[in-house]
This record gives sequence, structure tokens and C-alpha cells, in this order.
Amino acid sequence: MRMKNYTLKRNAMRVIYHLFTFSFACVMIYPLVWMIMGSFKDTTEIFRHAEHLLPQSFHLGNYIKGWKGFANVSFTVFFKNSLIISGLATVGAVCSSAIIAYGFARCNFKGKGIWFSAMLVSMMLPFQIIMIPQYILFNQMGWAGTYLPLIVPHFFGQGFFIFLNIQFIKGIPRDLDEVAKIDGCSIYGIFTRIILPLIKPSIVTSAIFSFMWRWDDFMSSLIFLNNPLQYPVAYALKLFADPTAGSDWGAMFAMATLSLVPIFIIFLTMQKYLVEGIASTGIKG
Repeated sequence: MRMKNYTLKRNAMRVIYHLFTFSFACVMIYPLVWMIMGSFKDTTEIFRHAEHLLPQSFHLGNYIKGWKGFANVSFTVFFKNSLIISGLATVGAVCSSAIIAYGFARCNFKGKGIWFSAMLVSMMLPFQIIMIPQYILFNQMGWAGTYLPLIVPHFFGQGFFIFLNIQFIKGIPRDLDEVAKIDGCSIYGIFTRIILPLIKPSIVTSAIFSFMWRWDDFMSSLIFLNNPLQYPVAYALKLFADPTAGSDWGAMFAMATLSLVPIFIIFLTMQKYLVEGIASTGIKG
């Protein structure tokens, strides 16, 4: 009898938990669904009937109009620019962060503690504090108005990804390093043949986060870019909002919806590695 009551109580708690989780998920996802539904509405209908989630009639005019872009620059150009910036910056951040993390986790060198502390401090500083000194520096170097300030700094490591990889590498037994040394591997060989294959979940996790952050980076492009032909999607979406006239919200919602497609594809295809990387790092940390 007690076992039966315990089972019923446990099942009831599971039902309550899943109902609460589902309700919370609906609340969190509602703004996204509202935006997607708004992309199929006429601009005048979006706020006139904001309480209605579904449009009165579905039409694709916002997508056609939005894709044309501005001043003969279509969103094909903006998407291409975002892919170039996000792709190159992600490659640089992932590769450099893995190498630096290996140095911190496995190598002993002078000033290691100071450099590690500096790396941690770089994680704590908000971008708003360093953006003015960065702009002055890159402007003096002649990089303002190019993609270089948005890409090159990521080839020198990112604090969060370095820390993530360090925690993962520390969970790998040092005995593997010793065995590799006996077989004649150098520190570079140990990294490429032993460490790198074993930290694949951490590498993929870093790549996913890096691509997402660069894809959604509005502030950097606002500061350093001044040519519409160079604008990424995050900056181009802002051009739909015109405070001096009427904003084309329907076209903005349509292009914002399309801008989410690459992120969804990456997340869905790499979700396994993302969860494994975060969970494993948390356990091993």
C-alpha cells in the first residue's frame, strides 16, 4: 500500500513538474512566436491587433520587401557579410583558445599565474568599458571601416573559451601525456594527437557560442563599419527602424526571423556536443 502511494505521489510530482516546465517554456518562447507570426502580418495589423497571435491572413510580402534591403543592397549581401565575419572570427577564437588553454593546463612557464589572472579579468570586463580604447587603437592602425577589428582580435583567444577548455583538459589524465612522451611525441604532438581529439565536445561548444555571439554582434559593427556594403545582418535589421518616419516592422520581423535560421540549424545539429561539452566541463571542473 505504501509502495503504491509512493508511486502515485511520484507520478503526480512528475506531472506537475512537466506542466510547470511546459508553461514556463511557453511564456519564454511567446515573444519569438509573436515575432514570427508578425512577419506574416501587414505592418498596420501588427500593433493594431497586437493581442492576436495569428494574422488575419498569411502573406509573404514582408519577406519579399525585406529581402530587397536598402539602397540597392539586398539581404543577400548582409547575410554573406555575417557569414564571413562570424565564420572567420569563430575559427580564430576556437583554434587560439584551444592552444592557449593547453598551455595553461599542461605547460609551466614564468608568469603563468599573472597571465591566467589577466585572462580571468578579461572575462569580467564588459565591452562598453573597452570599446572606446579599442576604437582609438584600431583607428590609429587604419583598421576602422574594415572587418579587421571584428575578426583579428579573436585570433588571440577568448577568455570564456580558454577557461572552458582548461577545465576540460584538466579532466584528461596526465598519464596519457607521459605515454605519448615515451613514444617520442613533443608537446605539439601531444596536443594534436592526444588532447585535441579528447576535447572535441569543448571545441564544438566554443564554436557554437562563438558563432552565435558574432552573428548577433550589433555594437561592434555599429562602431567600426561605415559602408552599407559591409553591414552584417544584425546591423542591417536596425535600418528598418526609422524614428523620423514610419518603421517597416513587418519587413523587420521577416528578416529577423530569417536571421534566426542559421542559429537554429547549428543548435539542432550540434545540440549533442553542446550538452556534452557543458555537462562534462561542469563535472570535471
